[in-house]
This record gives sequence, structure tokens and C-alpha cells, in this order.
Amino acid sequence: MWVCLNCHEFNDPNIEKCGKCEIPRQQKEKPKGKHEHKNANFLFNRKTMYTRGNAKGWQKAIQPGYERQSVVGRLEARSLSPTIQPGYQQKNAVERLEAISLTPNIKPGNEQKTFSERLEALSLAGISQPVPGPKEVSKKLESVSLAPISQPIHVSREVSNKLKSVSLAPSKKEHDSGCLIVAALDFGTAYSEDITGKPMSALDVFTLSIEVLVRHLMALLEKRSIDVKLEEIRWVLTVPAIWTDSAKQFMRKGAVQAGIPENNLYIALEPEAASIFCQYLPTEKLNGSDFKMEKPGTKYMVVDLGDIYRTDITVHEKVSNEHLKELSSATGNSCGGTSVDERFLQMFVDIFGRQLMNALKEEDPSAYLDLFLEFETVKRIIGPDRDSKVNISIPYVSINKCCSKILDKDIDSVLSASKYANEISIKGDKMRIDPEIIKDIFNPTIQSIVTLMKDIFDREQSFEVNQILLVGGFSECSLVQDAIKRAFPDKRIINPDEAGLAVLKGACLFGHKPDYIISRVMQYTYGTGISLPFDANIHDKEHLVKEDDGEFCDGLFEVIVRKNDTVDIATAIEHNFTVDCNDQEPWELSLYASTEENPMYVNEKGCTLLGSMKISFSKASDTERELRVAFLFGNTELGVTATDILTGETVSSTFNLN
Repeated sequence: MWVCLNCHEFNDPNIEKCGKCEIPRQQKEKPKGKHEHKNANFLFNRKTMYTRGNAKGWQKAIQPGYERQSVVGRLEARSLSPTIQPGYQQKNAVERLEAISLTPNIKPGNEQKTFSERLEALSLAGISQPVPGPKEVSKKLESVSLAPISQPIHVSREVSNKLKSVSLAPSKKEHDSGCLIVAALDFGTAYSEDITGKPMSALDVFTLSIEVLVRHLMALLEKRSIDVKLEEIRWVLTVPAIWTDSAKQFMRKGAVQAGIPENNLYIALEPEAASIFCQYLPTEKLNGSDFKMEKPGTKYMVVDLGDIYRTDITVHEKVSNEHLKELSSATGNSCGGTSVDERFLQMFVDIFGRQLMNALKEEDPSAYLDLFLEFETVKRIIGPDRDSKVNISIPYVSINKCCSKILDKDIDSVLSASKYANEISIKGDKMRIDPEIIKDIFNPTIQSIVTLMKDIFDREQSFEVNQILLVGGFSECSLVQDAIKRAFPDKRIINPDEAGLAVLKGACLFGHKPDYIISRVMQYTYGTGISLPFDANIHDKEHLVKEDDGEFCDGLFEVIVRKNDTVDIATAIEHNFTVDCNDQEPWELSLYASTEENPMYVNEKGCTLLGSMKISFSKASDTERELRVAFLFGNTELGVTATDILTGETVSSTFNLN
């Protein structure tokens, strides 16, 4: 084996190019003396890694077979602390990470804690000094760093996919102890179960994740002697634009339970945040020709291709140097980076079987996750013109062990008996895959994205959009970029540098100027349920209700705002309601949402109960009350307030979305 000096990848001795970065094999002389390498953290010499020299000289830290170990195994091999005890290899990934931690924060009784608490204990120690180890370790443990507004700080981990990162920047607004801080959190997704298949509450996942971030942030600010209180921070959570109002309220609930003051919390839509970020980029950072963001009247499609499950698409127009407006309501589907991961997993299932992959996930979850972390690199290096085999590091020892245990064969025998015997081979800890196999994994997702974009262009022909802005982690894939360019040869395709961070950084900017988007297009038709006198020529008999004072049609949809209407931000649409207040029971107002522009009834197809508003009165009244209910549209979240017309006072009310 030889090690690439550029990416430190292990390669077969019979090949002359690195399988990962494709740089020709470099030759490096062995160290002649300790003094020549005193500034080196480690040296590579084929299979042997050396730790920093000491009084006893250079010490061998890695044994043969290192390249076949998982990330946790490699970290263990390089650990400088004598914490490995008998029976250690039988522990799970978290226990093993705790054992090799170089920080003194693991206390007795830790084994009774939950997975999140134990992982949190590891990540909270040594915020600015992460545990030494290979490059992949940074994807397993959270890390935090401070930076000015042009380089927001990031808290990230890719192992659990609970959240992506956090960005901080000082605001222009002054306060007693300095400047207001805007903190932006970009979430990926929430799972309903953990890696072993055990159910998990999505609300608990978000709440615990945000709690960790809040503690990280406050500890970091205190360490940097920045005197800022929690209530002086403006928090911004990003959500997909296609999410319902109920889903947005769910996110808000999780953040509030995590300790974030509700009045300091903003919700930003992901494609909007990315679009705002690109307004501040110099032209040279936009990989597209003649793309000018600053010119009023500029129209472009924003395609947010997330690393996770979804694709968000909307159309924006620049109306001034400081504002944008939405021309088309957000549209999306479930195709994103993770849909590619699912087909990548299916390839392994086709080779080794579902039972074996489930066993690998349960017995060695660290190795299982390493497999997908390695595939993240492949997503970014695979290109449409690639004709050489793609090398992927696999947890060879763990998979081979499962093959022997479950299939009574070694890994090579299992592969040779599969349908991929001619396209895939294994050399050491490397799986060499024919590039066409990898491209086939991507194609269904890419075609789904292209089809969705074509549908939107066909629907919105009057907008004359000639530019496409690609953002999100999945947009960095060359296969995606090439497919979109071929599908839309007459459009300018723009992909900014660090497109995967565009949403995060844009959310931070949104926190400074929440009114950057001055108008939005309604995704749904909103309304309430009412009863009107029955008209046999108009109404269905199934909605007929007979009362003492006549026949009525119950459950009619009273439209408040219609789908595809353009609404300015903070637009209040008022409706008056007559309420019988002879008792002390709260009056309840139900709000409905429909996917149709002209719904007739609240129980028809495409119509759902969005939530209900309960209004309480301080005292009973002998007469009916007139209430003015204001529905606030145009913002990223729906708002509702109620006012007693007689007294002019705002009535105590809560609006709960389903």
C-alpha cells in the first residue's frame, strides 16, 4: 500500500494514481532524523504512522491492517491516552469514543445516559480543541469556531443528520454589552427512529439538538469574553419552503422547549435564505456568465437541492437593491441527496443481502455510518466524463465478519456470486466500482429534479426566467450540474462557491433584515368553515342541516386568501365574527387550507383542517359580541389576532396548528 501525500488516502501498490484525488503517486524519503521533522504532527511511511517525536525518538503508533479499520478504530489506534481496557472491542461506538476521549469530562454513571447525552458530553469538551485524529473524525464530533460576518461560525456533524450547522454574525443594532448577535441554524431532517430502528420523537431530536447548540454558543461567547445574554440573541431556524404551517410551528415549539425565547425566534425559508446570500456575493464567486444580481427586474429560478430528502424550487425577482419578491410559490419533491444514499445502500443489499446490512448497522453502527460518509466524497468527485473505476473505502473487517457469521462465506466469495461480479471488485479496504454503476445510482434523482424544473418553466412561461441559481449541498455534484445544463441549454446556470452553505449564511443575513422578501405567493387557499341558507341549485344535499329557523348548508369554505395570490409581507386580512358569549367556554375558530384555488366545502379533497383558535373572554356577556379576527399573511409564518370591536381590546387567544 502507498499513501497519497495530497489526501492521505491508502492506495494499491500496483496503481500509480490516487484512487480518490487521481493525483500521480508521489515519492517521499524516509525521515533521516528527528530534528528534521519536529514541526510535523505525523508522518506516513507506507502502512506505518509515526507520532510526534519525544525523548525516546519516533514511536510507531499504527500497526499493519490500519487501513481496514473504521474511523473509530483509527481514532483508537492514534489515541495517546492509555484508556483501552480488556473487553474494549465489545463496546458500542459511543462507549469506545468515550474511552478514547482525551478530555476529563466523562464521569461515573455515564453509561446510564442516553445516546444524545453521551455524544453531547463528548462534543462539549474542548470546544476549540477537537480530539486529534483523521479528517473524518470532524464529521463525527461537533466543533465550534468564531468568525466575523463574512465567515459565520459553524457547528456541524454529518453522522446523525439531526442538524447541519449554525452561523453567527454581529448585527448593526447596538445594545448595552456590544452588538446584537444573529444565530442561524440550518437543519437537515428528523428521523422517526434511531440507527437501530428504535422509535424516536422528532420533537425530542430537534429540542435536544438545539439545547446542545445553545450551550455551545453561550459557552463559546463566555470563553471569548463576549458579554451577551441569551435573550439578546436573535435566532433563525431554516425550514424547506414547501413545509406546511403546522410543520413550521412544530419547529418553533422544539426551539422554545430548548430554551430559545419565542419573541427572538425567526423562521427562514431555505431557498429564500440562499437567494439573499447570493445578493451579497461578488460576480467572480458566481459560477455563471453575465449574472447580475443587483439590477432591478432580474428574474431567476432558485433551485435548492438539499443533502437530505427534498428539493425546493421558487422564482424570485429583484425589485430594488435591498429587496426581492416571490413570483412563484415554492414547489418541491422528496428528491435530494439522501434519495441517492438509499440506492447506494440498495447496491450493498443486492450484493450482501438485507439481513447482513441490518446486522452491520446493529453490531457496528460506526462502520455503517462510515460507509455513507465515504459516499459523500464520491458525490462531489464523480463527473459525467469519468471513465475510470471509483474507489470507495469500506469497513472491510466488519463486513467480512458479518459475511462469515451470517453467510458462512468471505466477502470476496459473496461479491463474486452477486450480479455485480464484473463491475465491482474489492482490493484491501477499497471497493472499486464501475463509474456507470455510480451514475445509475444518481440518474433517477437527477431526472426527477429536471422534470420538476421543466414543469415549473412550462407553468410560469409569462415570467421569462432565463437564469437558474443552484444552491444546496447536492448542487455541488457535477452530475447534477451537467444534467441541468443539458436540459436547459438556453438558460444561464449559476452555482455559487460553497453552495452547501448558502442557506446557512443567507439565514444569518435574513436575521438582520427579515423584510428582505417584500411579497410572497400563497401556496394554499386559506379559509374558515361557515353555514349559509341552503340553496338546492348550488349546495349538495349531504351538507344540508335543518335548524329551527330554517335549512342551512353546513361546512362551506369561506375564503380568506386564495392560492397563487401575491401578498405583501405582514398583510392583515380581517374578518368579523358574531360570537355568543353567554357562557365562559372559549369560542373556537377553525382554519382550513386547501390545495385548490376555489374550494367549496371544508371536507372536500385537498382540504385539511390547519388548526383552531380558542378565544377566551374575561367575563360573560348577556349580548352577542362582535370580534374582528386579523389573519396575518405574507410572512414565513401565519399569524392570527382577535379584537373585541366593542371595547377595542385584544382578546386572549391561542392558535394551535395540527
